[in-house]
Amino acid sequence: MFQASDGVTLHVEDTGDATAPVTVLLAHGWTSDNRVWDAVFPRLAERYRVIRFDQRGHGSSAPGPDATLDRLGDDLAELITELAPTGKLVLVGHSMGGMSMMALAARHPDLVRTRVHAAFFVSTSSGRMREITFGLPRPVAKAAQALLRRRKPGRATSTPGHPTRTGPAAVAGTARAGSAETAVAATAPKGPRRPPTKLQARAHRAFLRWLLFGARYQRPDLLSVADQLRVVHRRSAASLRSSINRHAAAEALAVYRDIPTQVLTGERDRLIPADHSRVIARELPTAELVVYRRAGHMLPYERVDDLVSRITAAV
Repeated sequence: MFQASDGVTLHVEDTGDATAPVTVLLAHGWTSDNRVWDAVFPRLAERYRVIRFDQRGHGSSAPGPDATLDRLGDDLAELITELAPTGKLVLVGHSMGGMSMMALAARHPDLVRTRVHAAFFVSTSSGRMREITFGLPRPVAKAAQALLRRRKPGRATSTPGHPTRTGPAAVAGTARAGSAETAVAATAPKGPRRPPTKLQARAHRAFLRWLLFGARYQRPDLLSVADQLRVVHRRSAASLRSSINRHAAAEALAVYRDIPTQVLTGERDRLIPADHSRVIARELPTAELVVYRRAGHMLPYERVDDLVSRITAAV
């Protein structure tokens, strides 16, 4: 557990040789958690040190009084300074994780310029997120967003190959925290929640499969994504959703112009369409843009082999 400067406790997994000359830091997206990297990090950890963590309000990290992209950028800076103060650093950000890398550059540009050896912006955006309609007519898109907002976090979860996870509210209760964090933790859902019917659960998974994956997917991946969404702290998620809607990071991207950078996206990404990655690539003239045919938003599940090989090649 890593305690941020505002008292919020973050769940961190540090894998591989701690003395390795290269550290790969993996940042997940909105309503996901560090499990999104389950297929990626073991292969990287064979050669490098790998740090993956749960963003505040996600997974096993506590919620906090400040859930914004700027705060996520500060969390990244503090993690880097405390856990990986020396050596080559490779940043890989998926979806909101890529936005937190942009916030890091906006708020800590010297840290990025002096420490980051390579950067990967995966299925992410530098702005205009409020305009996204998932490729649907706007009224239908609003209904889809409402369906996402209706999903509530549970109190604990367990998946095959992954330990039982307590919800963020439970973590906050045991964290070394100040009164502000305790107050936020007190707003977490209380009491049992009626489980969804089989039909409701099936409809929700079908919606997530359509929204997040491309032509092919693995059922365990879909179930993992659904479970990550289920345990997110909904007030933190709502605050971050508002921050994402205001996200505008064209100037921050300039900090990465002299850093080897790759911009990866799926041709069938409905959540953050490929055009958003093209905008990022235009801001970074030396960056490599890769558009994966038939892939969706979840490249850490859909294109594991290529993602691992690209990170390895960049190092």
